[in-house]
Amino acid sequence: MDAALFLPRQDLALLFESLRAAGYGIVGPGKDKGVIQFGPLDSPDELPWGVSDDQEAGHYRLGAGAPGRAFAWTTAPQAAKPLVFPPWEPLWQARRDKDGALAFFESRPETRPLAVIGLRGCDVAALELQDRHFLERGDPWYRTRREALLIVAVNCARSAPTCFCRSTGDGPAVKSPHDLLLDELDDGYLVSAGSERGQALLARTGWPEATSDHLDTAEAQLEAAAAAQTRRLPSTDLASSLEAQRKAPAWKTIADQCLACGNCTAVCPSCFCHHYEEQPALDASTSTRERAWDSCFGNEHSLMHGQPHRREIAHRYRQWLSHKLGTWHDQYGRSGCTGCGRCITWCPVGIDLTDSVDTVIAGETPS
Repeated sequence: MDAALFLPRQDLALLFESLRAAGYGIVGPGKDKGVIQFGPLDSPDELPWGVSDDQEAGHYRLGAGAPGRAFAWTTAPQAAKPLVFPPWEPLWQARRDKDGALAFFESRPETRPLAVIGLRGCDVAALELQDRHFLERGDPWYRTRREALLIVAVNCARSAPTCFCRSTGDGPAVKSPHDLLLDELDDGYLVSAGSERGQALLARTGWPEATSDHLDTAEAQLEAAAAAQTRRLPSTDLASSLEAQRKAPAWKTIADQCLACGNCTAVCPSCFCHHYEEQPALDASTSTRERAWDSCFGNEHSLMHGQPHRREIAHRYRQWLSHKLGTWHDQYGRSGCTGCGRCITWCPVGIDLTDSVDTVIAGETPS
């Protein structure tokens, strides 16, 4: 792609104007109820300027960050997944006419071109995994939303203690497909194109090329963010290692801490499990088929012939970890984990996926 351009911090509104001129609505991060939340943005003023985050196992707090930076935080509880795969959506509806005959109507989402600003390397990698799952299966609801999405990603200038994207190969630099990429510096932004759509947008701006000093500073930030990561996944064949430890006592010991609440799967940017529900009207005139997020920690997730296949939490935790880190390789050619650390941060009892993996494959019983 073309060389990176430089956009002074005070001119960030020009990026918003360029996106709107191209017909895009804008979604990005903002501070809401003590967390970073993605939502509609009218102006760069709504970004979380000077806000950083403190994350650890079972802990999340916002605090003061660099005052001139809008992306000094690391990860939000949610990012792109709800934009393309909503927690709940109607798929189709059956309606009965006055003569009692049934007709079926598909419920396609109403979309408009949407630019989402602020996704990190782990988020974009997870979106690529969602694409593999839904697009390769020809899901029309996902495709409609995904094709309307323009990705404006941001390289990470820092890592949270829960981040381990370096060991999964998904960060801190954005590596998965995107349209535009930002590096936030103290005095502005490097802006580069990652797609033909991104190139077309930048070709109309007239912004100057970034200097070598800008490029060096951005590279130094990425190196510092990578070096700060202390958590990691082992580089061994996890699929084989986890399979070899299916009966390890560590599964039960870890599960004794687990509440089976499903927080980890709810915040995971790559989890795609869902279930279907039928919602009939009280007068039997209509019935709507709906799709909603599900979790492999739920008792009904493994329901077969009226009985749950995985009754014990240890079996559900083993299924989640072994599938995410192991059998995803068989399905998609890579792990299902992008190292964002959300499952660690948002676990109410602070279970650490990276510790669990080390303990299980070592055949140890956690203390």
